[in-house]
Amino acid sequence: MATELIRPGRFFRVRLRFSRGVITIAIIMVVLAVAISVGLYHLLKKTTPLAAPEEAHCTVRTSGSELYLDPEQAQISATIAAVAARRQLPERAVVIAYATALQESKLHNLDWGDRDSVGVFQQRESQGWGAKKQLMDPVYATNKFFAALVKVKNYRKVPLAEAAQAVQRSAGGYAYAQHEGDAKILAAAFTGRVPQAVHCWYPPGKKTPAPQPRTEEARKQLARALGSTAITSKKRGWLIAAWSVAHAEKYALRHVGYAGATWSNDMQLEGWQQGGKSTATRVELS
Repeated sequence: MATELIRPGRFFRVRLRFSRGVITIAIIMVVLAVAISVGLYHLLKKTTPLAAPEEAHCTVRTSGSELYLDPEQAQISATIAAVAARRQLPERAVVIAYATALQESKLHNLDWGDRDSVGVFQQRESQGWGAKKQLMDPVYATNKFFAALVKVKNYRKVPLAEAAQAVQRSAGGYAYAQHEGDAKILAAAFTGRVPQAVHCWYPPGKKTPAPQPRTEEARKQLARALGSTAITSKKRGWLIAAWSVAHAEKYALRHVGYAGATWSNDMQLEGWQQGGKSTATRVELS
């Protein structure tokens, strides 16, 4: 390689001269790099990547809105709606209950809290809500919440935070209002007003053979919250269907059918599928 410089004070130029050997080595290196890249591409193409297994989750879709819940949140949401239906309460009561539970526990059945607060609504034994064991039962806790709510004057018409605070008497009652939007989505889905709104997926169990569906046990637990499981309207039918999907993992349910549509525990399926032998008078579990 030779370098030619212009006299000081003027621009300079560098004239590079490479030998044939250097050029040959450079070409070989480029060819090798291309060959290695092509080889890696085809190798990766043939190899199935190892993806982390999906965790159990539920999706709630109503009128263009979407929420994601974990299984416990879905089960508690379904329980609250069922208890409200048994007490023949309006959807506004369900919205208030959801907003309260979202603020107090994020819809989880907590065995701890501020001082002696526990459960979905963080109710306190020392304030007369019941024994801790009772308050850890979402059906009992929800009944206690609604029993107090219906005593609030004009609870259907006053601002949500005002109604919730009248029941809870918490230090920051204003905080309930921030959950009203999500609470309305949950209420529309789990009360059954919006059909096919709840879809859940659970990882397949490792046991072989797979556990048998415990359909009778599921219906018995539903009756604890809902009372009669008779379907007197399509809305009630979809409430039962949503409750069943939310509790599918707990009772090893793989399919829930109602009114000509079927939910299956299958990640490849997007929501409920049309078809099946289900009718509008019974929710089929399997």
